Amino acid sequence: MKKYFLFFLLALLSFQVFSQIAPDKYYIQFTDKNNSPYSLNHPEEFLTARALARRAKFHIPIKENDLPVNPQYVRAVANAGVKILNTSRWLNGVTVYTTDTVLLDSIKGFSFVRKTLKLGAAKQKQDKFRKEAVLPKGVAPVFKADDIPDAQYGAALTQIKQINGIYLHRKGFRGQGMVIAVLDAGYSYVQTQPLFDSLRNDHRILGTRDFVNPGGDVYPQHYHGRMVLSCMAADIPGTMIGTAPKASYWLLRSEDARSENVIEEYNWVSAAEFADSVGADVINSSLGYIDFDDTTYSHPYSDMDGKTCISTRGAEIAASKGILVVNSAGNSGGSKTFPWIGAPADGDSVLTVGAVTATGIRASFSSIGPTCDGRIKPTVMAMGQGDAVANSTDSVMRASGTSFSSPVMAGMSACLWEAHPLATNMQIIEALKKTASLSDNPNSLMGWGIPDFAKADAYLGVPNRKTGENTLTTYPNPFHDGFFVKVPQNISGKFRLTLFSLDGKKLFEREFSVTGSRLSLHNTFLSRLKPGIYLLRLSGAGENYYGKVVKDRK
Repeated sequence: MKKYFLFFLLALLSFQVFSQIAPDKYYIQFTDKNNSPYSLNHPEEFLTARALARRAKFHIPIKENDLPVNPQYVRAVANAGVKILNTSRWLNGVTVYTTDTVLLDSIKGFSFVRKTLKLGAAKQKQDKFRKEAVLPKGVAPVFKADDIPDAQYGAALTQIKQINGIYLHRKGFRGQGMVIAVLDAGYSYVQTQPLFDSLRNDHRILGTRDFVNPGGDVYPQHYHGRMVLSCMAADIPGTMIGTAPKASYWLLRSEDARSENVIEEYNWVSAAEFADSVGADVINSSLGYIDFDDTTYSHPYSDMDGKTCISTRGAEIAASKGILVVNSAGNSGGSKTFPWIGAPADGDSVLTVGAVTATGIRASFSSIGPTCDGRIKPTVMAMGQGDAVANSTDSVMRASGTSFSSPVMAGMSACLWEAHPLATNMQIIEALKKTASLSDNPNSLMGWGIPDFAKADAYLGVPNRKTGENTLTTYPNPFHDGFFVKVPQNISGKFRLTLFSLDGKKLFEREFSVTGSRLSLHNTFLSRLKPGIYLLRLSGAGENYYGKVVKDRK
């Protein structure tokens, strides 16, 4: 299968396979990081201030895997005569290129080298990702007359409205101050496409980096990254507005469009490490790895356990550093032999995004779960059939694939995180799961379903809560038949307790008089409530206190 999730394009080109074989590339694993000039006591030497701020904010310690690869080891390998491609501090190794196996034999003898691994030769193709197809019938976005007030979103209206993302934009959360790293195959015409004018004019393209051809230009290499980026960053009212039009972006190339080679998983890890080092908040990866040109490297289903594949290991480490990793589920859902998600979408801490149609039905191509160790995947769903994406000139085209459901979700998640900056990456994922359409009964086809970002916003904190208002303590939480509310010390006399649904509907209200340090709520109404998340407001002595409670399913 194609690891690059771009199916059903309107503009299609055929591809021609060439017989040329790619040069040999290798991974060299080091034994340690001994005698390194870098120290955990001086992380500012290898992590930016923004990366350090993320760690401090979420109490993430600096660990040995944060230390760069020992530069002395890298120099010794380079002096042996091979070309250094990328280093990996998380894996503690380097990828290299050479056609001389004698050099590899010499390097194997270095005392600091644990092993060398040939990463396979790949057939060179004009473009492995173009596939002849037509846009399926019935996938046009659902426009209605009552959508006119939101017409500024243009062709992208349905894909953001479906997840109730306009709600956050109207509250002023459009990705300001958030940094998203995009891992892809190239970003053609991003420098000239008008949909990215504000991105360029505001200097919110923070930089680029090529991990396929180090030092290369990421822009001309491929079109796919431009389409992915537009789902988040496009910003022309009336034509197309993405889900995070005010965020800043790093454009990273980890994917070679000409081949299916396992080295791209190592590129992915190096790119994710770079994203971490520059302080990215979110990674969007519309990529996945299952089959390779050299089939001896292909992944069986048993590898989809969240810990085996190199890219998955990298994604899990990135998440441990506080980054929200968002990845396409894949487009193999219609396969009879391998309908499951690929790597790194199998990562336990990865927000894995499947594709639905404009009407919310699972797209037939969207890869499914569970993982081989029984975990539910995908995590959530977003529109991935007939999405609006940037074309190569000055307008919008339609394309389908989980490649596009992923950035739709990544951009909107960045806005949610902007609204709740103290939430962790895992709390963002939990909020999306708990408030999605299938939260009561997740499954291996659509995970927890289609998120509602207004409800997720409410789950993370009461909307429009004023600075200085206090958090209400309740227990047990989740509850079954009832719960207790801890009464704040400065409330006396009479006060009112109100229970709301996530959409703000008042469900229950009572007045009480203070008789102790806690209030008991155990009644028939609460026992009959449907499982889910509810908001509480306690009013008294001129103060308001807020909290949330979860009704369990027992």
